[in-house]
Amino acid sequence: MLDLKLIRQEPDFIKEKLATRGVDPADIDALLELDAKRRELIVKSETMKAQRNTVSDEISQLKRKKEDADDKIKEMRQVSADIKDIDAQLDTLKDQVQDAAAHLPNIPNDNVPVGLTEDGSVELRQWGEKPNMDFKPKAHYEIGEDLGILDFEAGAKVSGSRYLYYLGAGARLERAVYNFFLDENTKAGFKEVLPPYIVNDDSMYGTGQFPKFKEDVYQLKDEAMTLIPTAEVPLVNYYRDEVIPEEELPVWFTALTPAFRSEAGSAGRDTRGLIRLHQFNKVEMVKFCKPENSWDELETLTKHAESLLQKLGLAYHVITLTTSDMSFTAAMTHDLEVWFPEQQTYREISSCSNTTDFQARRAHIQYRDENGKLQYVHALNGSGLAVGRAVAAILENYQNADGSVTIPDVLVPYMGGLTKITK
Repeated sequence: MLDLKLIRQEPDFIKEKLATRGVDPADIDALLELDAKRRELIVKSETMKAQRNTVSDEISQLKRKKEDADDKIKEMRQVSADIKDIDAQLDTLKDQVQDAAAHLPNIPNDNVPVGLTEDGSVELRQWGEKPNMDFKPKAHYEIGEDLGILDFEAGAKVSGSRYLYYLGAGARLERAVYNFFLDENTKAGFKEVLPPYIVNDDSMYGTGQFPKFKEDVYQLKDEAMTLIPTAEVPLVNYYRDEVIPEEELPVWFTALTPAFRSEAGSAGRDTRGLIRLHQFNKVEMVKFCKPENSWDELETLTKHAESLLQKLGLAYHVITLTTSDMSFTAAMTHDLEVWFPEQQTYREISSCSNTTDFQARRAHIQYRDENGKLQYVHALNGSGLAVGRAVAAILENYQNADGSVTIPDVLVPYMGGLTKITK
């Protein structure tokens, strides 16, 4: 949520910055018009309430003097009726202002590349050598099916498209990957959390999924509850409506959870394989910190996610997303994209974002500064990492000509000493 006071004070700045994210300046004008009408009615309501108090005192004085107070009583009744009508209008306007503001994305940082599409993202760095294979590489889903460790057909039969079964060494590889990620995250100072997988509407609002992105999630019928699209939701909302003691900042959380996404609007994209599923595992990282530290925290968050890929020996690059390609809540996003040999391209495996005070305003997460004044924390999040995509990258990058897959060295202990998956 943006600071409404800032929008009032610097409307041209807000219009300019949000235009880079595809927001129509007319939407800002409409919000300000609603807000002005609301503030005007607040003044009117307070004036009339003061008038009602004055008339009430006059009635009391007339009654003490045993004088006729009928006209004053009639006047007070009319004033009270008018106040009731104005307050009803205020309730409606408050909801309208809140809804209009809730649909506005975060203000992009000045260093974010401007673009109304994903084209124009800036590559920050590359790491690792792409595998040089003397045979035609296969796609991860072909490898998994040939080895009997991924069964998409059974997943489709039981649940529908974009679901699957991991079998045998495939299931163990998935488990090895997320345990490795969790262990590395906790070594780096993250506190491991096992959160709820179903959250209420207030939680979805707090992290910015609601009200704008309801079509992207799975909701429980007849209940205001949602299957989490990412662990970011329960992790950020852990502190919703709370004041974090200053001495506890920064707070770093990590969690392994399933993620459930309807993938609305992605028809025809990545219909095969592990890249775009309706249910997948993800290890998430969330940080809360003071505003002055958040950009440094973004860099350390990104560097840590990179270290996981480096230890797995997977080539990747880091890009800064354009203003319109980054998430609704982000002020800046660094994407880590890992190399996929079969497609000869990089694919996203982690997004590390600084949401500044955007989520904290929505979720009312604050701390007291050294002067005892309440301030909003800055919240950051990043995948550390998307587990299924990591498995896919391992299968493709570590495949051998005979169809087997070599296990990365760091995962061998998690695989019970298994060094290669074979038929």
